[in-house]
Amino acid sequence: MQYYIYILTNWNDKVMYIGVTNNLKRRVYEHKNEVIDGFTKKYHVHKLVYYETTTDVKAALEREKQLKGWRREKKNSLVTDMNPNWKDLYDEIV
Repeated sequence: MQYYIYILTNWNDKVMYIGVTNNLKRRVYEHKNEVIDGFTKKYHVHKLVYYETTTDVKAALEREKQLKGWRREKKNSLVTDMNPNWKDLYDEIV
């Protein structure tokens, strides 16, 4: 099974959310459509700007925890390396 560690942001890239899922397309759809109450719904965090994959669920959860512990500038750099224009990657997900 494939697991995804992902980063979402809001319209002006000021708020970040980091999560893990086994179905990235479905999960980002849920965030975009504010299906589930919580942080992303409250702050309208809908734009997928970064993701990575692994087949190891433990590694995915550890990576999520690691990224959440990083300072904002390091997270920004991670996103910029993969997605220099911080465009929404949702439509590119297979």
